[in-house]
Amino acid sequence: MRPKASFSPSSPAGEVLFQRLRNQEAENKDLRKQVRRLEKKADRLSKNNADQAAAIADQAAKISHLEDRLEQAHRLLSGKKSERYTPADNAQQGRLSGEEPVAVEPEEEYVLVKCKRRGKNKPVRGPIPDHLPREVIRLEPEGSTAGMKYIGEEVTEYLEYVPGFTRVVQIVRPKYVVCKEPRKGVVIAPLPRRVIPKGKASPGLLAYLAAARYVDHMPLYRLRKKIQRHGVKLSAATMGDWIAKVATYLGPLGDALRKEVLRSGYLQVDEITFPVQKPKKKGKAHRGYLWVYLAPRAKVVMMDYSPSRARAVPWEFLRGYKGAMQTDGYVVYDAFGTRGGITLFGCMAHARRKFYDCRKKEPKKVRHVMEEIRQLYAIERGLRKEGAGPARRVEVRQRHDRYWRS
Repeated sequence: MRPKASFSPSSPAGEVLFQRLRNQEAENKDLRKQVRRLEKKADRLSKNNADQAAAIADQAAKISHLEDRLEQAHRLLSGKKSERYTPADNAQQGRLSGEEPVAVEPEEEYVLVKCKRRGKNKPVRGPIPDHLPREVIRLEPEGSTAGMKYIGEEVTEYLEYVPGFTRVVQIVRPKYVVCKEPRKGVVIAPLPRRVIPKGKASPGLLAYLAAARYVDHMPLYRLRKKIQRHGVKLSAATMGDWIAKVATYLGPLGDALRKEVLRSGYLQVDEITFPVQKPKKKGKAHRGYLWVYLAPRAKVVMMDYSPSRARAVPWEFLRGYKGAMQTDGYVVYDAFGTRGGITLFGCMAHARRKFYDCRKKEPKKVRHVMEEIRQLYAIERGLRKEGAGPARRVEVRQRHDRYWRS
């Protein structure tokens, strides 16, 4: 029997074996490093993929939003302006709250009676108002009327336009000298009080310019050219100063109008934009804002100009107001909902428009909402035809619009 061979690390075979083990351990260590690097790279790639997916989703949402805006702009420019929505009948469509559809039968039935068509309307000459001054021109027949009996007369009237600025009012004040004591000196009558002292404009001219500018919406440069056709030259600065002076005199009326608006109890508020010329930069304009406050019950409207669209503008104007306030979805109005004494309401037309714009993306949901709003509008049309007052409107709305009072 052959004896077993002894193994020693110092032997040549042991050294070879240990060298192989060390080499294998180094290779394993390198492999582990490569695995860790690959794992980190995989994590980075996974994160990048997630970021890219989020960016793609965000870009897709932006593209969809821009497509919607483009479609709206195209519809406003070249498409139909009406937002009328006529869905197909769907008796199985439920309510937004998940309830089964409930037929609400109104207790009143509003019937639109169509009148019979009349024949073609023939033009009728209306009478000329009696308050207008009349110039009478009497035309006698040719030849002598001696021996004829007067049996009446035919009167024909037509309107004549008299151009403005054809008359100059000249005030002449004679001066006298008092030679006797104790009133020695010059005596002259005082000038009547005028809107603009030492100015050339009469109250009638100022009223005409203000009405033409703000009622007929004629810019001052057109009014200036119109006046120049009568041979009267006025500078743009002069006309601007006249309008500013009129506004100063009408200030108390503006204060009274604001008080009337604030005590109305129900306001509709909105803001509109328009370009405003910069006085120091000719040809340049900035965006100005007219804040509109409408009191429907009092049938009063007031506009407040501001270069800003910030919340501070209506916040200051409505200081002390108590009552209902109806606005669109502009975010600055949200703060009024927390202001004591003010009940904030939205606008159904603006809310409806949001659903109308989504009619192609979510047709089923939009169909249901638009049908609900259509029923509300039908009730309102009936109330308008009836000429219902506030109490009647509240009573009918509470009875028929109960599903919307949640």
